[in-house]
Amino acid sequence: MSLYEEECLRALRQLNLLDTPPSECFDRITRMATQLFDLPVAAVSLTDEDRQWFKSRVGTDMRELPRHKSPCSGVSATSEVLVIEDFLESDCYRDSPQAQLGLRFYAGAPLVTRDGYTLGTMCVLGYEPRSITDNEIRTLQDLSAMVMAQVELQQALGRVDPATALPNSAQVSDDLADLSRDFPDGECFALLIELLDVVQLNTLTRVMGPGEVDELARMGSQHLQSQMTERDKLYSAGPCQFLFLRQTEDSDTIQQKALQLHDSLQSLNQLETMPAAVQPAIGIVPFVLGQTAAEDVLRLAHSSCQDARHWEKPAATYSRSLDVGCQRRFALLNDMQRALEVSDQLELVFQPRVALASGECVGAEALLRWQHPELGNVSPGELIPLVENTPQARGLTNWVMRTAIRQAAQWHHRGITLPISINVMASNLEEVGFTDELLQHLDSWNLPPSALELELTESALLSSRQRVHKQLKQLEASGIGIAIDDFGTGYSSLSYLMTIPAGAVKIDRAFMNWRKDKEHRKTLLKGIINLARDLGYRTVAEGCTTEEMLQTLRHFGCDEAQSFNLSKPLSPGAFEAWVAGTS
Repeated sequence: MSLYEEECLRALRQLNLLDTPPSECFDRITRMATQLFDLPVAAVSLTDEDRQWFKSRVGTDMRELPRHKSPCSGVSATSEVLVIEDFLESDCYRDSPQAQLGLRFYAGAPLVTRDGYTLGTMCVLGYEPRSITDNEIRTLQDLSAMVMAQVELQQALGRVDPATALPNSAQVSDDLADLSRDFPDGECFALLIELLDVVQLNTLTRVMGPGEVDELARMGSQHLQSQMTERDKLYSAGPCQFLFLRQTEDSDTIQQKALQLHDSLQSLNQLETMPAAVQPAIGIVPFVLGQTAAEDVLRLAHSSCQDARHWEKPAATYSRSLDVGCQRRFALLNDMQRALEVSDQLELVFQPRVALASGECVGAEALLRWQHPELGNVSPGELIPLVENTPQARGLTNWVMRTAIRQAAQWHHRGITLPISINVMASNLEEVGFTDELLQHLDSWNLPPSALELELTESALLSSRQRVHKQLKQLEASGIGIAIDDFGTGYSSLSYLMTIPAGAVKIDRAFMNWRKDKEHRKTLLKGIINLARDLGYRTVAEGCTTEEMLQTLRHFGCDEAQSFNLSKPLSPGAFEAWVAGTS
């Protein structure tokens, strides 16, 4: 094979056209060719190392023919139009694969890239000898140019990942649709192969730059391609992520293949040229062609891959039970905006905070409740982790703020001047104008800032972003109270307590679980209360379930308690009645 032919083959493989499913955009051109030339056979023939593979074909069931003595190979070698009026009269091609199939006529025009590499031919064939006119040759060259324009269009439309030259997830949809037409109800497996998790990928991008990420993706791609068989298809599914498809019914073989790929990728860490150490994880999804949408295949594969990471396994197979949970979370996120717009789904309930020394109510925490029309009651513990890093976080916190402030204003008007606490997500402090908007809500209801307290987790308060620190200082200056929520479980370093403008700490309920290590937990609890009190913080204990716990908290000097043992979260009317009854 000449150096030019080797370069042509490299260019062809980089385009990832070989062994891909049929595509209507190419089939349309071959159908047009048979009609224009009034011939029974036409093909887009690509020249591989030892075969002519048909990306598109009309009039034949053959998917490929040997390259040896094929006229398409001759066109690729010369990059010129070749016409054979009668195979039987040709000394060079009378024993070609096409002649052996009974064909007599051939005309082929080269498929040439902009860089000058010939990938194969656009050819028409017939079972009778035939001549060809100059006008027909120009028509065949036009059809060849249309094929190459389609190849370039697929590149331009983002069907190929620029870093790895692999087809991307957009191409997966088309290929699965084509496979479903050719092999309806065929069994297939998708493997999502991830070289690094999201945190590692972000760290690599920040420290080494996006160029090193691309280089890692290229090395991973080349290594994976060397592990593929002719039955396999590899795609880029994202930065340093790959999708591997194989048609098979043998799940055991796929499991073994996944483990083999995992171990093989880990061996790359021995190379000194690796930009970063890979930590591969693989998700496996079995599916039936034509019965599972491409986007669902990708979603389930990603989900399974994350399951593998979560359970610290090399690979994990899709589980229907786990997917039910994923679909529920998707439904909740999708329906959140509707819940914010209607009046009968979201509500706030209020759980009293009680002074342990006097037993009187000194405040309440506003807690969100969502009655989903189909999924029923959705707890904050399920909802907040879902929305806190999405665009929905702002709208949800805004709804809680407005509703809590309106309720507090109504109570103030009736003489109930208890401060109300609301939970704020870390992402809310990243919002431009968050504090200004909060103060506007208070002002519109003629409420003093002291009527409101914001509960923030340690992770939110420890952000290094300048915008967060500015918001915290503005909140402190306005007189709005800040409480550290779930205190004692977040960070080992307590130095941040010297700089955070908080007035209270809410001790995490984990310290009130005395079913095991009771004395150990009581010692920690006492230490936390003493530390907070010495630093000037008000202390609030959550989750105390027995009278013994309440007595212990009083003995340790804890200021307040909030728990079901004292009162469950109450509707506004029930809360008013409870306050009236206890006072």
